[in-house]
Amino acid sequence: MTDTPLILWFRRDLRLADHPMLAAAVASGRPLIPVFLLDPETEGQGAAPKWRLGLGVEHFAARLGAMRSRLTLRRGPALDALQRLIGETGAGGVWWSRLYDPASVARDAGVKAALKAAGVEARSFAGHLLHEPWEVETGQGGAYRVFTPFWNALRGRPVPVPAAAPVALRGPTSWPASDRLADWRLGAAMNRGAAVVAAHVRVGEDKARARLVEFLDRIAPRYAETRDLPGVDGTSRLSEPLTYGEIGIREVWHAGHRAMQEGAAGAGSFLRELAWREFSYHLMHHTPQITQANWKPEWDDFPWAGDSPAAERWRRGMTGEPFVDAAMREMYVTGTMHNRARMIAASYLTKHLMTHWMLGQAWFADCLTDWDPAANAMGWQWVAGSGPDAAPYFRVFNPAGQAAKFDADGAYRRRFIAEGQGARAPAQARAYFEAVPRSWGLDPQAPYPAPVVDLAEGRSVALAAYGARET
Repeated sequence: MTDTPLILWFRRDLRLADHPMLAAAVASGRPLIPVFLLDPETEGQGAAPKWRLGLGVEHFAARLGAMRSRLTLRRGPALDALQRLIGETGAGGVWWSRLYDPASVARDAGVKAALKAAGVEARSFAGHLLHEPWEVETGQGGAYRVFTPFWNALRGRPVPVPAAAPVALRGPTSWPASDRLADWRLGAAMNRGAAVVAAHVRVGEDKARARLVEFLDRIAPRYAETRDLPGVDGTSRLSEPLTYGEIGIREVWHAGHRAMQEGAAGAGSFLRELAWREFSYHLMHHTPQITQANWKPEWDDFPWAGDSPAAERWRRGMTGEPFVDAAMREMYVTGTMHNRARMIAASYLTKHLMTHWMLGQAWFADCLTDWDPAANAMGWQWVAGSGPDAAPYFRVFNPAGQAAKFDADGAYRRRFIAEGQGARAPAQARAYFEAVPRSWGLDPQAPYPAPVVDLAEGRSVALAAYGARET
């Protein structure tokens, strides 16, 4: 059996180090056939994450090539593609790293059952999280619904030491045929925006690790103060490589823990933010409806509005509220959005505009290169009030007040809003008009738009609606 090939099905784990599945496969001594599948679940992703995934796959394929291995690309339903590969290669097993969103769980369960029924070894491994979502339990053996007790339980648990990258992968006697990545056209829906966003992505394991080192050396000591300031380089910017598994979460955790032990003042706050990522997956595992319905079912009759001209102005970054618009424009230019800005943009849509959180969730899923199914769902529902938060009723972020507190010098707003700056407008502010669809007909020389809604009036309407729900 040691010479029977293994198919390694890579998904959101495009790295070599801190990779439990890959380490176990190399230790088995068997010939390894790395595979990436463009199945319906993967192909159904939004424009920006699918384009960014393509960049990651291309880079990972090159890394494997440098090790005299290959990444075989196939398109179609996962089980069909894997069965064809098994028939072509004589593989005796298929291994993969687990994913936890409802669609992936259903797909993987079907694949595992069908392969085992056919006598093919099918194994799934941890690797995307610090701990599997079912491993962190309350004292009664149940799931957590509030972050702080989850964090208290998580931080005391030992995290396995990550494995080093293998120095070589044993290949099969002959390689199966592969699709051409270019033929998949994963970036087609990005249109002209791809050229703009491409300047801001860092693809691959080496760049992710370099950013981790840079963050811990330069930013972590003041992270607790800078993480809420979108106008400065004050966050890790690791959400994107973590999304595609270009760096292992265990590696990040251990590096952050070492920095904390060595006296980096903000490293503890950084570890807490990593725990929020874990919490989102914990919630998605135990309450999978969080991705497509109100986490609290009593919110099902809340009078949120559907799509509207006001929501369209939000999508375009033309609400007339500079902090909100800067946030949306940052997303179109860089592919990501500062976390504080995400909260402000989400609060404005769901509360000042009283628009359903699912509209915002879907838009972020189409536009963010660091889109994560668990974090996106939890974040939107947390802000909207329908999600896991003890007291969301009165939380209505005032964009102007938030700007005064977290962008006091206006650096963030100037960086992304060109109107009114003329020739002095920064390149990123001008790039927004190069990234968005031409059909929007936007002009940096046009006047900045008037506000969609008066902030005080919008807050009053929201509080009245939330208050009526509470009575």
